[in-house]
Amino acid sequence: MSRLVLVLGGVRSGKSRFGQSLAERLGGEDVLFVATAEAGDAEMGRRIEHHRGSRPAAWKTLEQPRGTGRALMTLEPSPPVILVDCLTLLVSNTLLASDGNIEEAERSVTEEVEALVAAARQHDATMIVVSGEVGQGVVPDSSLGRAFRDLLGWANQQFAAEAEETYWMVAGMAVEVKSLATSIEAAAAVTNGTGAKR
Repeated sequence: MSRLVLVLGGVRSGKSRFGQSLAERLGGEDVLFVATAEAGDAEMGRRIEHHRGSRPAAWKTLEQPRGTGRALMTLEPSPPVILVDCLTLLVSNTLLASDGNIEEAERSVTEEVEALVAAARQHDATMIVVSGEVGQGVVPDSSLGRAFRDLLGWANQQFAAEAEETYWMVAGMAVEVKSLATSIEAAAAVTNGTGAKR
């Protein structure tokens, strides 16, 4: 049975470590790590090498900075656990490939998100998607920065809606927020005094 898990958090919140530990606990050595990062400079190259060194050596790796969902759909056979790290860079890569055309970027990001969700549902596997939360800081001072913030926020919402579990990382600690979330109907009932407060 397919299962989709979203691990969301800010910078240095522990989201990648949690996603990796969860994948290892669920899949042991039979995990596919899907990397969306590209070594655009030496510093990023060092970060990528550090991440490679922190993963179990037996894990398979698929480097797929764009077209990630479509690539995962072609997997045969599927591993029991797929760890995608991270949605943040997938959205960034897609936006930058649009050459500043925001409408094209929106279409492309929508296609990436839909393909990833479809891939998760296609395989009898647990897919863990790690993503950044960038909407709680200052408003970016460039249109490209604002577009990235908006697109990633939208993508995170789509994944959270589809996921069976959504973990919010705070200082290395995971809070499962899907079970704590409330619906508009329940919130309205509480506000009107006709529903029970949690």
